[in-house]
Amino acid sequence: MGSRKATSVLSPLLFLALTFYAESTDPTPGPISNSTIACNAKERAALLRFKDGLIDPSGWLSSWRGPTCCHWTGVTCDEPSGHVTAIELTSPEFCTDYTFGGDSSESYTPRCLSGELSKALLDMEHLQYLDLSNNNFQGIAVPEFIGSMKSLRHLNLSYASFGGFIPASLGKLSSLRYLDLTVDPYSIRGLWVSDLHWLSGLSSLNSLRLVGVNLSRASDHWFDEVAQLSSLVELSLFGCELSKFPNHSQPLNFTSLTSVDFSSNNFHSSIPKWVFEIGSLVELQIMDANLVGDLPAIQEASLCNLRKLHLAFNNLTGNIQGIATGLSGCRNSSSALEVLDLTVNKFSGALPDPLGFLRYLRVLQLSENTFSGPIPSSLVSLSRLEVLDLSFNEMNGTIPNGIGRLSELTTLNLFSNSWEGNVSEDHFHNLTKLTGISLSSAKLGLLAFRVSRNWMPVFDLESIRFSNCIMGPRFPEWLKHQKNLSTIVLSRTEISGRIPNWLWIISPQIEQLDLSGNRIAGDLPPRLSFGYFSRVNLASNRLEGPFPLWSGVNELSFRNNLLSGEFPAVAHLHLPELKYLDVANNSLTGKLPSSISKLKSLAYLDMSQNSLSGKVFSNWTEMPNLKILDLSRNNLSSSIPGKMCSLFPSLEWLKLSMNGISGRLSSATLRCPRLSTLDLGENRLHGPIPKWTLPNLDAISELILRANNFTGGFSEELCHSKNLHVLDLSDNHLSGSIPGCVADMVGMKSYGHYYQLPLEFRSFYKGSIELNTKQQQMQYLDLIPLVNMIDLSRNTLSGEIPEGITRLSFLGVLRLSENRLSGNIPRDLPLLTRLETLDLSMNRISGTIPASMSSMTFLVHLNLSYNNLSGPIPWLNQFRTYNMTVFEGNPGLCGLPLRNSCSTHGGQEGLDDDGARENRDKDDRLIDLWFYISTGSGFFAGFWSVCGLLVARRSWTE
Repeated sequence: MGSRKATSVLSPLLFLALTFYAESTDPTPGPISNSTIACNAKERAALLRFKDGLIDPSGWLSSWRGPTCCHWTGVTCDEPSGHVTAIELTSPEFCTDYTFGGDSSESYTPRCLSGELSKALLDMEHLQYLDLSNNNFQGIAVPEFIGSMKSLRHLNLSYASFGGFIPASLGKLSSLRYLDLTVDPYSIRGLWVSDLHWLSGLSSLNSLRLVGVNLSRASDHWFDEVAQLSSLVELSLFGCELSKFPNHSQPLNFTSLTSVDFSSNNFHSSIPKWVFEIGSLVELQIMDANLVGDLPAIQEASLCNLRKLHLAFNNLTGNIQGIATGLSGCRNSSSALEVLDLTVNKFSGALPDPLGFLRYLRVLQLSENTFSGPIPSSLVSLSRLEVLDLSFNEMNGTIPNGIGRLSELTTLNLFSNSWEGNVSEDHFHNLTKLTGISLSSAKLGLLAFRVSRNWMPVFDLESIRFSNCIMGPRFPEWLKHQKNLSTIVLSRTEISGRIPNWLWIISPQIEQLDLSGNRIAGDLPPRLSFGYFSRVNLASNRLEGPFPLWSGVNELSFRNNLLSGEFPAVAHLHLPELKYLDVANNSLTGKLPSSISKLKSLAYLDMSQNSLSGKVFSNWTEMPNLKILDLSRNNLSSSIPGKMCSLFPSLEWLKLSMNGISGRLSSATLRCPRLSTLDLGENRLHGPIPKWTLPNLDAISELILRANNFTGGFSEELCHSKNLHVLDLSDNHLSGSIPGCVADMVGMKSYGHYYQLPLEFRSFYKGSIELNTKQQQMQYLDLIPLVNMIDLSRNTLSGEIPEGITRLSFLGVLRLSENRLSGNIPRDLPLLTRLETLDLSMNRISGTIPASMSSMTFLVHLNLSYNNLSGPIPWLNQFRTYNMTVFEGNPGLCGLPLRNSCSTHGGQEGLDDDGARENRDKDDRLIDLWFYISTGSGFFAGFWSVCGLLVARRSWTE
């Protein structure tokens, strides 16, 4: 899940699934047609006027003719009076503002009604049942006159694209038992209310469904109005933009309420205690509602009717001991809890033993929390358990053999914890219904899967996901007996040898194959067919041969293997739906084929670290969906075409470093509207760095042009970037001064939300940037947002270091070495409290080293060598750890760690040892004062900023 945290509104498919499921609980029986009943003449005429207001392109109501209206489509009459009692015109089609063809035939017209609702409905005074759901009334308002249809007991206008204000006149329907105004999530229209006071008139209401209706204007009082509906059996306020979840201390009159759904709201509060005091509840759903805090205490045996509890996708905290104990009091009840879903919260602590007393439990989903400790032994007594999901927690210990006694288990998900020990066939001896299993540990070596070579499982899996679990060295032979496999994930399992032929034979049924991070060798089959939109990841193995053509694949990774030969020019014919392709770090040769651009669905392409040659993007055509492109570390040549941004209009990440690309960089190359990361380092580009335009500057966050032949001055346009936080222009021929406007670089003054690879790509690879941040080249992946860096080293820049640079408060790396800079070290440099690397070496900088620099406690890498600095070296805090190479080449410097003492050094003559010591003590006292002032705030601000972002990164990456 990404975030694994769900977004504020669940996906439309889940939206539909939840609402259709709840509709099946309608307590009002549907109409039963009777074609033998005589038709009331007045009501027959009313039906025809009603039909005249409708638009019926499919002729669905073509039967509405002749004298006997009681056998017309969707009409039901009472016997023997002939009065119309029900109109049921719910469409079986998918009718919405968007076109989704249910039939490929061009002549097919969906059975969808639109138009207006005629007041002729008022002439059917005995009408009790009106259902116009699943049509498309294109945003017309719910008619006011419906409130005058006094006999109505069932009103269903759901998924029919009504829009606008819900009339308060509906509150006059005192006989109404069922009201469903669910909004179609695919419609561009919506329904809303100004208040809910009219609900008090619906005294007979059993079912209220306002799914997707905007109730934000009634958020302060919605509960007071709903609480008056004492006959309610079902209440669904899913996705209603409610922001308040009120506490209520008085006893509630909900004696019949069995189903409640408050999901997809924004309560930002804890769950009120009254929710768990409704003893009649059978199903409670409050998912993705921004709930916080601990769960309220539950009185033991107070919810013995509750069968389903869904609290997933919130921010609930604390342990679950209380809820487990409260619900376990019903262990002798025949209607005790069956489903407990607490997925994606912040629950912690050990799983409580009372969970094992919920003996009717069928589904236990606790994934993506921070539960710790082992699996409680009591869980193996849940004999009815079908789904056990403990994935993505912090649990540890061994996996109990008793899991093998859970004979009803179909899904066992223990992925991403810190399990240890061995898993053997004893863990599965009675799991005859198992169809899906996932298992992994924090790191390889803690957990092993050990079964006999001739083991024949009792189950037939559809999905297996093992990672960081030793299964090798042989490929598990027992898998060939699993005839229904569609998902096979065996990553980092120490499997070696060749992939068995039986696996290639079943490729048409495979939707996901992941064997990455093993030692698998051998040639790949040149042609295969996989399941439609399948994902194949064979990265980091020892596979050989030419690039294979495997049809049906949507995502494909051969990263870090031994593939050779040319990339096939006909790849687009076999892989037309390919969206993700990673063949980095192989041995592919030949020219970069223009046919790659015929892969029009491609969004991610990484062919870095091969031996590809030829002109870059020569004869390429537009790739409208390409977001990520990495062709670095090849032998590509020629210039970058000026039309590059029109070739890749969606480009967000471009890396062409370490090639032989030459020529001038066109300004058009920098005008890709979404380009965030541009790495053209270590090529042969020359001429001035082109001018940027402000819209493009707002997008760029990492700009790397190092080791080229760029000339001219520092582009002052870069000062105005809002998000630029990595700027590497080192090792070029830039001249002139560093402009004072660098103080305006907003991206260096915070840890912003810089560009991250989209979640859709991260299951394979996260993208990387090589940066020289700590005196050596380092590769950055997840930590890129935490790097704020300016590297202008190895140019011919002159003038003084601008004082304004000290206002870049989040700057972590400043490298200005090997230039012609002069003047003094800025006196306010200690304001850069987060600076970790400072390299000013091999310049013409003079003056003293500011004593206050001793307060820069984050400064780990310092180089001031080969300048014209003089005076004593500070001797406090981290300055005591630097060796002499940091200061060498400055004849005027004295003091440790250099060998020349300040007491005998030029400029210090006449000072005896006592005088020098006294002056040094005064300096140290001043340094101490500066240290406590600047570090006290700087350290804590830096510490919590970094740690806070690292914590937040967990949700970004998972």
